[in-house]
This record gives sequence, C-alpha cells and structure tokens, in this order.
Amino acid sequence: MKKTLTISVLCLAFAPSVAMAVTHWWEQPTVCKLDPTDCYTSMGIGYESEMWDSDANCWGMKLICPGALNPAGDYPVTIGRNEIKSGTGINSDFDTNVLNGDCFGVRKTKDNGAMAMVNGEYTRVWCNGILDTPDEYMQNGEITYGAQPTCAQLAEYGYVAAVNNNCYGKYYDQSQYYIECNGNDVMPSRLILLNGADYTMNVAGAPADESAADKLFDKMESTSESQRGIYFKD
Repeated sequence: MKKTLTISVLCLAFAPSVAMAVTHWWEQPTVCKLDPTDCYTSMGIGYESEMWDSDANCWGMKLICPGALNPAGDYPVTIGRNEIKSGTGINSDFDTNVLNGDCFGVRKTKDNGAMAMVNGEYTRVWCNGILDTPDEYMQNGEITYGAQPTCAQLAEYGYVAAVNNNCYGKYYDQSQYYIECNGNDVMPSRLILLNGADYTMNVAGAPADESAADKLFDKMESTSESQRGIYFKD
C-alpha cells in the first residue's frame, strides 16, 4: 500500500513537467519574441521584407536607389522607415514613395515631367538632343545641373525654350522665322515671322545693322497696332 502511494505522488510531481515538454521552448509564454508587425502594408519589389527595422520595431525595409541617396551611391541601400520620414541620408530632390525599377527614388517633377527638381529648384527638362552634354537623362528628355543654354545657343539650331509636349525645345524653321535674343536670357525677346523673305540676302534699302533692323520692326509693329485699332474694334 505504501509503495503504491509513493508512485502516485511521484507521478503527480512530474505531471507538469511532462505537459510543459509538449510545448516547444520558443512557444513558451515566458520567452521574449520580436513584434511580428510589418512596417509596410504590402512588400514586394523594392523591399527587404525579412529585415528587422529596430528603430521602427517592425519587419521590412525599403531599398533606396543610389541616385536618391545623400551623398549619391553606387548601389541601392536599405533604410529604416523613420530615417526615410526624417530625410536622413535622402536627397530631397527625389521622391522615395515612387518605385524606380527594383528600388525607390525618382527625381521630383512637375508640369507633366517638363520640369525637374535640381538642388531644390525646378529646372527645364530639355527634349532629347538639344543639350550638348546632358548631366542626366529623364523619362521625357535631358537635364543639366549647371547653367541653362542661352537663347542664342538654342537659336543657332532653330530652337526656342518653349514647351514641346512634355519637354522644352520647340523648333522653328529659320527660313520662316527669325529668333531675336537679348543677351544671355533663355527666352527670346521676339519671334519674327519672315513671310517667306530670306533675311540673309542683301536687299536694297535693307537695315544696315541690327539696331536699324530693330527700329524698323518697332515701327512696323506700331503701325500694325494702330491699324488694328482702326479696323478691329473690341
């Protein structure tokens, strides 16, 4: 009788240990576990979903494109959610909410892509082939980080700094138009319709120089304006 009682007590003493052994140690309630929360609602291309963002206490980190880094890099880099929000290590000219291939970060644009942000300011995106040495190729054309081309430089090839669909650089046939520039301005001061006249030919009574030609055109413009006031009433 005593032996039977002793065995029963031993069984009772070890019963909890047997039950605990059934549950894996990592599933025990006393084991500390990482928060299973994801940093982003959905993660695919451009994310490292298995990386732990210790600062934000969640899973998943964005891959930021090398051009969007500050300073620019050679390869995409994973950056934490809070760092991206604060702008740490991010070039403010870029939007890190937009996927660019297999990473995030495209240069900010406006006006249907005709203007792009460079060093905190929007600059013209020139149509392909207008810039001699572009610094960067955009979806709609090319940009330069330095000085913009002048009116005279553009006019040499028949171009004007006007919007051409979603980039800048509108072509005017030089046999039909004369592009008048003023110093180093980007935009022309006037665009003169030649009406079929060849302004390169020497014509009797033609203005002797550019100053004389400007005076003649001003006079023609004034006459035209006064005649319009007589015959075309508002």
